[in-house]
Amino acid sequence: MSSPLKFTVHASLGNARSGTVETLHGSYETPAFMPVGTRATIKGILPQQVKETGSQILLNNTYHLMLRPGSELIRDMGGVHKFMNWDGPILTDSGGYQAYSMADINAIDEDGVSFKSILDGSMVRMNPEIAMRVQNELGPDIMMAFDDCPPSVDPDTNSVNQTRLRHAARRDASKKKYNHAERLTIANERTVRWLERCKASHARPDEQSLFGIIQGGTDLEQRDWSLQRICNIDLPGYAIGGVAVGESTEDIAKIVRHTAPQMPSDKPRYLMGVGYERDIVAAVMSGVDMFDCVLPTRNGRNANAFTCEPGRNGQLRVRNATFARDPLPIEPGCDCHACDPAGHGWSTPDGQPFTRAYIRHLFMTGEMLGPILVTLHNLRFFQRLTHDLRQAINAGSWDELLSVRPHLRELVESA
Repeated sequence: MSSPLKFTVHASLGNARSGTVETLHGSYETPAFMPVGTRATIKGILPQQVKETGSQILLNNTYHLMLRPGSELIRDMGGVHKFMNWDGPILTDSGGYQAYSMADINAIDEDGVSFKSILDGSMVRMNPEIAMRVQNELGPDIMMAFDDCPPSVDPDTNSVNQTRLRHAARRDASKKKYNHAERLTIANERTVRWLERCKASHARPDEQSLFGIIQGGTDLEQRDWSLQRICNIDLPGYAIGGVAVGESTEDIAKIVRHTAPQMPSDKPRYLMGVGYERDIVAAVMSGVDMFDCVLPTRNGRNANAFTCEPGRNGQLRVRNATFARDPLPIEPGCDCHACDPAGHGWSTPDGQPFTRAYIRHLFMTGEMLGPILVTLHNLRFFQRLTHDLRQAINAGSWDELLSVRPHLRELVESA
């Protein structure tokens, strides 16, 4: 299949690899973390600031942009790159995840999914052909196939999953009692049929690259079935879907460790929706190249900062009273806009950082600068992580990673 996307692997370390993906809107280095700009914006952050965090590619949400302002409007404004003033690569999801996450307000059939609009309650239709048309109009560099994302684990026996997920599980079951294995089989078979329809209706293959999505829940045999059939359809790249949707960290690692090395070695491998540091590191060691997650931005807006500081489970909760008089930056040694504003050309007294005390004050008084600063820090944290992973892979030793992130030693040595 002819594609405007070119993927080059530069170095490997075990299953891990570093590389470059080239698109019509520029290139990005892998392993890569994509900040999520759901509605064609990273909330509260200017595009140039996003770029200064080290972000090279962004993710937009097809479902939300289809509802508002509409893909036709964005097309008429020159496509999503011009619309949001981002001159680098962009990936759009397909809307398939919304069929899963909004199971209580949709209905699925063999042709597609009918949604109740979150804006006005009207019914909205999405199927492979519509998903391709909308993404062709949006104009991203990488577009995801419309898939059927089932619950990864049986929601009736797993307390992590909520009511919506139980609806998702039962909506297609042919028996009165939900059968999880049956649901996985239905989703796998449907995802292959829908991918074939996506490829057939893709109108701009010389400009936009279509990625297929591997499903199968936590059942490794189902994963193998899906992987063989999805990857048998010639595409520029492939993704592991249906993870981080209720299963344990151990199950995520098991799925990825089993699936990623079997995916085509000459195509980018994308793990959808996974964003905790340990999960990303484990996935990179299994051979994954691309990630996205709302965690850096969503947690940033809720006063939770990601750090390498031990003893806090990787997060600093800025609202805690213990930081009321704390003169330190969010993370000493970090070079983000919040921790090192002078390094970005911002003028502050004595070149000092924004302190934990000040950022806590911003959150406690409802000032918007607080979420902005923590979001900038979190975005930089994850871009530093992927940079550190690339450096280690290029150097041929995980010691390069552990020298700057020693708290990951147990994870790396047990892999």
